[in-house]
Amino acid sequence: MYGSRGAAMSSGARASAAVLGAALLVAGCFSGSGGGSRTGAEGGGARGAGARITQQPKEADPFWVNPDGNAAQQVAAYTKAGRDRDAERIRKIAEQPTGEWIGAENPEREARGFTEAADRVGRTALLVLYNIPHRDCGRYSQGGAADGDAYRAWIDGVVAGVADRPVTVVLEPDAVLHLVDGCTPENIHEERYALLNDAVTKLTSLKNAKVYLDAGNAGWGHPDEIFEPLRRAGIDRADGFAVNVSNFYSTEDSVAYGRQLSAKVGGKHFVVDTSRNGNGPYTGGDPDERWCNPPGRALGETPTTKTADALADAYLWIKRPGESDGTCKGGPKAGEWWPAYARKLAESSG
Repeated sequence: MYGSRGAAMSSGARASAAVLGAALLVAGCFSGSGGGSRTGAEGGGARGAGARITQQPKEADPFWVNPDGNAAQQVAAYTKAGRDRDAERIRKIAEQPTGEWIGAENPEREARGFTEAADRVGRTALLVLYNIPHRDCGRYSQGGAADGDAYRAWIDGVVAGVADRPVTVVLEPDAVLHLVDGCTPENIHEERYALLNDAVTKLTSLKNAKVYLDAGNAGWGHPDEIFEPLRRAGIDRADGFAVNVSNFYSTEDSVAYGRQLSAKVGGKHFVVDTSRNGNGPYTGGDPDERWCNPPGRALGETPTTKTADALADAYLWIKRPGESDGTCKGGPKAGEWWPAYARKLAESSG
């Protein structure tokens, strides 16, 4: 039910440290909160540049492909090791744009680095902001800003880093849902609503930003319970909402859920995370952790703005395929690159 976001702050920027570092060369240092270290690619430490990753055609997919993310590094490592078949599997991930989860320590530098790199090649950066205080109710991706003031300062850093460059922002996965489902203590509800409202206001003030507030998934599926909390969180001023973030529900079911919710929030548009929904949700094992590194899943529709529904602005890979949901089913920590799982996702997608 909780997608636990998987791209946890401990490594949210780590996958992109090299390309970010290049983009920030003028600043003279890498970002922190995971941005300064890199997850290891299986088969060697080859850099992603050797993977020859290019951008997708802008007409259907205007989002930036990070040429040195974890998947690109893995392609390079497998190629160097002569594992050409594995390299081609991971290339299915490496050649698609995925969300860049901004770290806790240097939001301005990271936001500037990613948006500058995207802007240089005429693309739009996809940023995921996941740092709300009391994040994930103490589960695998627990953490977040220390308090409201720290969160506001963090948002200010993101805003300063983006400036007037094109960006699509997915704002705070699970933050509203956890206000509705009883996971988040009642005594912090008002602060969270205030923080989300403030974030929406600041982000939508940017010249070329589109902002989508997270709104749960089709498996949770209670539009009647979440539409009013979304309004309290600022959906009226956002461009829309995001569904299925880090989860596995089919695009068809996710669009249906999005349409139902849209009708209750003034016809707002939405985006769908299709990163790992190719085989739909997992139905085995512990029902409370079916979302966590489930076996037999597959990559979903590749990112595009050409969707099957007028209300769906884009299919996006908000969760980065191949990064763990948490220490369940043999996985590493949330957000860490997991080559074996990445290969299985790619293999299952045909």
